[in-house]
Amino acid sequence: MVTRELKVFNRAGIHARPAASIVKLANKYASELYLEKENMKINGKSIMGIITLGATHQSTIVMTCEGPDEQQMADAIQTLFENRFEE
Repeated sequence: MVTRELKVFNRAGIHARPAASIVKLANKYASELYLEKENMKINGKSIMGIITLGATHQSTIVMTCEGPDEQQMADAIQTLFENRFEE
């Protein structure tokens, strides 16, 4: 299991387009992805789940990846956050 804290850097927070980017990337991996914000834990492969987190600019999200390619998934998702979802 890989757990990391991620910061939302883009000004609009996580809306539909960034949520779709996370799900699209996560579905390339066999591992499970969970995102947690303020004691709300959701499946990171669910667009609606991600949107319900209500992550805004500067929010901190705890990411947990579990599975055979968890390290690669964690690195890819972290890079996506650091690159502001390519926005």
